[in-house]
Amino acid sequence: MALQNGRFCVTGAGGFVGSWVVKLLLSKNCIVHGTIREPTDAKYSHLKKLDKASENLKLFKADLLNYDSLRTAIEGCDGVFHVASPVPPGSVPNPEVEIIEPAVKGTLNVLKASLEAKVKRVVFVSSVAAVSVNPTWAEGQVLDETCWSDKEYCRNTENWYCLSKTEAEYEALQFANTTGIDLVTVCPTLIFGPILQSTVNASTLILIKLLKEGKESLENRPRKIVDVRDLAEALLMAYEKPKAEGRYICMSHSVKNRDLVEKLRRLYPNYNYPKNFVEVGEEKQVTSEKLQRLGWGYRPLDDTLIDSVESYREAGLLD
Repeated sequence: MALQNGRFCVTGAGGFVGSWVVKLLLSKNCIVHGTIREPTDAKYSHLKKLDKASENLKLFKADLLNYDSLRTAIEGCDGVFHVASPVPPGSVPNPEVEIIEPAVKGTLNVLKASLEAKVKRVVFVSSVAAVSVNPTWAEGQVLDETCWSDKEYCRNTENWYCLSKTEAEYEALQFANTTGIDLVTVCPTLIFGPILQSTVNASTLILIKLLKEGKESLENRPRKIVDVRDLAEALLMAYEKPKAEGRYICMSHSVKNRDLVEKLRRLYPNYNYPKNFVEVGEEKQVTSEKLQRLGWGYRPLDDTLIDSVESYREAGLLD
């Protein structure tokens, strides 16, 4: 399915991942319909500065729970990249309303609107959180696209983000099976990389805290990382490749916190890093083999870290 000169809707266009998807589509001479919450909000001004944005980017005020607003944005598009999803900042007083409903009902609204608009394919950004949170997985088990997080376990442990992503992806695939809409889902791990937006998103904050907080001790857990630019490429590939189908895990590197900090310290010695690391048990591994068989590749971790830190510096986030 051709991308060049096509017309695409990107939900959550102003966010960390959405902004890169928009940038990449514009670079391929595509017309982009970007959904954002409030077109007049200054925090979306970075989108208007992207190359070719003035002629090829149209921003739509849309809410995931407002079907008509999504339908308007998706009308006339060849494909849809559904990126928007609520990420809880911390404690969530009302998870059903704040997290679960926007993720699940919002995704179904996007799919229904896409079906009605007769788009060729929808690419949905899920998360490895919909794959890996399950007490039945054995230590050292390698998780692939057949693996699902346990919804009841997520609910009982109040892991609302994982529950929302698992519910939303599961319901989306069920909807596709029932209606025949062409849907591909991509499950990224922790996303680092340079930011285009002015606001700090949840995964970027993790790296900023490693650089600035100087914690006394940190658990030496593995971080499963993908660069936001490589993820954006994966999403476009999931649309473009005719043989793309089902779910894809998207991960580039697995590195323990101690090794990640040592790498950062070697590149940037003057930040306030964690002082000690506490060993923990082995964690589950995930594989991106299916995505790599589709033709996907990724950049070195050093490139991701350097470009991330330089973008944070430019945005004044490390002052």
